[in-house]
Amino acid sequence: MTTSAPLRPGEQLASAVCSTRVIVVRAPAEGAPLIACGGTPMVPATGGRPSTAGMTDPRTLLGKRYVDASETLEVLCTSPGVGELSCDGVPMTIKAAKALPASD
Repeated sequence: MTTSAPLRPGEQLASAVCSTRVIVVRAPAEGAPLIACGGTPMVPATGGRPSTAGMTDPRTLLGKRYVDASETLEVLCTSPGVGELSCDGVPMTIKAAKALPASD
C-alpha cells in the first residue's frame, strides 16, 4: 500500500499492473509492510473481478498462500496474475503445506 496504514486481516488488495488480487490472512502487529505485485505497490481492491482471459504462465497462483521472509505476513491469492508478489522489496514465497499427523 502506498500509505503508512497498517494492514488488517481480511483486507483485499489488487495489483495495479496485472489481474492479481489477494486477501490479507495475517499481518504483523507492528509496522506497515509494503506489498507490491510486479514491482508496483498494491492498492485496495474495488469493483468486480478482473479478467484473466488470455493469461499465460501466471506467477501468482489462485488459492495459494504467500508469506514474507519472516512469515509474519500472509496473503491468499484470490485472482491469479503474471506479477510477482513482494513485501518491502523481497519476493514472497508460497507457504509450505503442513504435514498431517500419521494415523494408524
